[in-house]
Amino acid sequence: MKVLRKGDRGEDVKLLQSLLHVYTDGIFSNMTDEALRTFQRENGLFPDGIAGPKTWAVLDPQQGYTLKKSRRLINEIIVHCTATPEGQDKTVERIRSEHKSQGWSDIGYHYVVYRDGTVHNGRDVDVAGAHVSGRNPHSIGVVYVGGLENVPGVPYASLKAKDTRTQAQKDALLKLLKELRRLYPGARILGHRDCSKDKNGNGIVEPSEWVKSCPSFDAKNEYKGL
Repeated sequence: MKVLRKGDRGEDVKLLQSLLHVYTDGIFSNMTDEALRTFQRENGLFPDGIAGPKTWAVLDPQQGYTLKKSRRLINEIIVHCTATPEGQDKTVERIRSEHKSQGWSDIGYHYVVYRDGTVHNGRDVDVAGAHVSGRNPHSIGVVYVGGLENVPGVPYASLKAKDTRTQAQKDALLKLLKELRRLYPGARILGHRDCSKDKNGNGIVEPSEWVKSCPSFDAKNEYKGL
């Protein structure tokens, strides 16, 4: 979310004002400045009157991530799942640790959506991710926590793909992808499975051709209208 301060105007200011419960005229005036400083003091934040990442994270956890435009040419936004059993959580720190243990320099994804709908930064968007072989240089990787069924007694390796997204995750993914499309208007939104090779050359990546079922739902069609 954009860093805001006194004198700014626009839709982002209106969102800030609505979260502060002040008049939403889209003008960061003295009234908004005073309300923001009061909020910051009451929540243990430095009362500088600037709505930065830390303030946004407390105002609206779903806005706690930093959204910036990559210096790379981006033509694809690719959605993934973490292949985590339904109902189980996984953090950015844990994913990063797992990826580093495989020899990667950092977490492979740029954004991670938790089960509670909060969005978290992963790898810097200026750095190519490590999420789809051959497509990393010009893509943004977005992952949600989940993607597998959770059946007692069934070994992890035998669990089947399942769309485990909570409503909060669905809402957060939609919002994040809309924001990313505004930053990269020419980029296609795909699921990881849509990046599989079209082996029979019929122009359609069919289920039998998927390298994996990730993200366990049809992201390409669900987000085609964005």
